[in-house]
Amino acid sequence: MTTGKQLFSTLADGKLTVEIAETEFPDPTGNQILVKMEAAPINPSDLAILTGAADLENAEYAPGKFVAAMPEPFNSAQKGRHGLRLPAGNEGAGVVVAAGEDEFAQSLMGQRVACVPGNAYSQYCIADAGMSLPLGDISSVDGASAFVNPMTALGFVETARMEKQGAIIHTASASNLGQMLVKICQQDDIPLVNIVRKAEHVELLSKLGATHIVNSADANFSDQLCDAIDATDAYLGFDPIGGGHPVDNCFKAMERVATKKMTEFSRYGSDQAKKMYIYGRLDMGPTLLTPAYGFGWTLSGWLLTPFLQTAGLETLLRMRDRVLQGLTSTFASSYKRQVTLEEMLTKEAVLDYRAMKTGEKYLVTPHG
Repeated sequence: MTTGKQLFSTLADGKLTVEIAETEFPDPTGNQILVKMEAAPINPSDLAILTGAADLENAEYAPGKFVAAMPEPFNSAQKGRHGLRLPAGNEGAGVVVAAGEDEFAQSLMGQRVACVPGNAYSQYCIADAGMSLPLGDISSVDGASAFVNPMTALGFVETARMEKQGAIIHTASASNLGQMLVKICQQDDIPLVNIVRKAEHVELLSKLGATHIVNSADANFSDQLCDAIDATDAYLGFDPIGGGHPVDNCFKAMERVATKKMTEFSRYGSDQAKKMYIYGRLDMGPTLLTPAYGFGWTLSGWLLTPFLQTAGLETLLRMRDRVLQGLTSTFASSYKRQVTLEEMLTKEAVLDYRAMKTGEKYLVTPHG
């Protein structure tokens, strides 16, 4: 049995409590490994458990702990987790200090690995050896973000191939994940329409060699988007924002382009298939749709784990190998700040990383 610090998040009685506590970690069995965690990123996908929509500005902060009110309707919407003491941290990297009896798990003893334990904000964690990535000489800082963003970006390209789509639209494209997708699509010769919201984001992606960049803050945004779709035939898109009009904007532009190419009028609009996937909730508000897109449109959700389960082992292994080869180039991540477990729960840090600003990612170093 190993003892160490771990972060827990509990929602009860309208209050979100996030705290560091001493925890006992069991000895690994079977294909499990015990990893001494050295680095774990704070991704947008981690914030649902870590902070949610809690009132962090007026929270009570103490060393290694904060307590914040969870407003309605967000409190009632999470009824299923009320009273549950949940760990957080989807991914991270560290050194394997113990392993189950499985042969592959044993082979990882003493190695530095990237893993997806779901409780990475912890000094130790139990992980699945089969889902872990041996890092070799790559540091834990460079390998900490080896799964969520790289595998998601690759998953978008694999999804497009499976659905026989030759081009992709991506909203919020200046993100760390968005930059990876730009590089992947360049390497794979896949046209990519990048939607950003600031002039500096246009400049950022231009320096990466992106061809089709559309700024939603421009007065002629809709026309720009239509031109990009017309040039690429992009009728498949991925959106991490969720709330508001981003998906609606894409569907409208797709339909405008499709109807211009129709040879005869139809009261039902175009028969061009149009599909958008929502894969995040950067905006917690409702997804606003004004369906005037014909009837050949589909809105769906996209999550990495279900995708990997359906993609199959061969695709998973190919994606993992590609990530490992590009961890310090295509899939490199940069961080604004490194914080300890205790530092990540200070008011300054919480308000900063909850803002999810482009290029300002945090890295947690549990033993720092």
